[in-house]
Amino acid sequence: MSRKGTAARAEEAQTLPAGWRWVRLGEVCELNPRRPALDRSDDRPTSFVPMTAVDEVRGVIAKPELKRFAEVKKGYTYFTEGDVLFAKITPCMQNGKHAIARDLIDHIGFGSTEFHVISPGVHVSSEWVHLYVRQRFVLDDATAHFTGAVGQQRVPDSYLASLEIPLPPLPEQKRIAAILNGQLAAVDNARAAAEAQLEAAKALPAAYLRRVFPKPGEKLPQGWRWVQLGEMSDLLPSKSIASDGDAEVQAITTACLTETGFSPLGIKPARMWSADAPLCVVAAGEVLIARSNTPDLVGRAAMFEGTQAEVVASDLTIRIRTNCRLEPGYLTSYLSSIFIKGYWKEASGGASGTMKKITRTQVAALSVPLPPLDEQRRITGQIAEKMTRARNAQAVFEDQLHDINALPAALLRRAFSGEL
Repeated sequence: MSRKGTAARAEEAQTLPAGWRWVRLGEVCELNPRRPALDRSDDRPTSFVPMTAVDEVRGVIAKPELKRFAEVKKGYTYFTEGDVLFAKITPCMQNGKHAIARDLIDHIGFGSTEFHVISPGVHVSSEWVHLYVRQRFVLDDATAHFTGAVGQQRVPDSYLASLEIPLPPLPEQKRIAAILNGQLAAVDNARAAAEAQLEAAKALPAAYLRRVFPKPGEKLPQGWRWVQLGEMSDLLPSKSIASDGDAEVQAITTACLTETGFSPLGIKPARMWSADAPLCVVAAGEVLIARSNTPDLVGRAAMFEGTQAEVVASDLTIRIRTNCRLEPGYLTSYLSSIFIKGYWKEASGGASGTMKKITRTQVAALSVPLPPLDEQRRITGQIAEKMTRARNAQAVFEDQLHDINALPAALLRRAFSGEL
């Protein structure tokens, strides 16, 4: 057998332990076996696996379905207990939608036509094949062998047939697979814990903001008063982005407006008419509100803290410049709090479930609880400190999750090189 080959083979170019050998998958497995004649009642419940049933993270059939045999006996992919289902179409293939067919009624099943079926022979176990083909370097290499039109590309069965895999004796495969599955289960548990911690950290900003400000119309502490935003600020011009505009600009998009502050990552190159662009240049300290967006995003606010390059705001945002009696940081926090509480979902106009809009008139008429300046600054400072803690916590858990997600690849490399 030729030792020339794919990137997948090169990735595993190491000396195998004694008793191991390299084989092509097609030598030890049957690919897409023909369906035999089945003596089965049309009304008999039958296991069915659509592509959506496969959990791409864990590589298992998480949501199998039951269908009448008459519904699936024609036009679907046939497989048997223990076969490996390999998603052949993009992006399911790259995403890891590959699983072992288990717990099938009468040991047979049907599924999406976008599965290749790998039926292991007597010298290889389902677990060994499944663990090997789900490795990232194999999926990346399979991507390079796609055929078909863009958007409908598929891995040909010839790629799987020629894929070289290391093959230890069957008892050794089962021993290693048992150890590896235990280790991967521990990784899954660690991932779930880290994801829960990350979600909790992401929820902290909203929790902080919900507790700080009174609701519109509530009685205020002594020295506070309700004011209309238009009394304390100017609403500045913003103009439409124009694809045929004669000026190239760096434009603020609504992606810049996040619950933890202004994100420069949302600034994008665009075109605008040169007569409009100077009117839309944003200065540090301006507060921006998403004027138009989906119901879950319209009304999101952030304060622009400045960048080295000149940026402009399009008419998808409403620009606010506060006067000397209203701190922009305090206003931003208040606007973020009412956004989180769902104020703009109720107050915005537009078709339900699609794009929603708020107007400059609505923003100008918005009631804002106004404490003395010293109190505004104190509140702003406390919120800023808590937001920093929340961002730091998110960063810690994101790093943990990154490290955890790197573990399976390392464990698989050890397994298939005979180090377990």
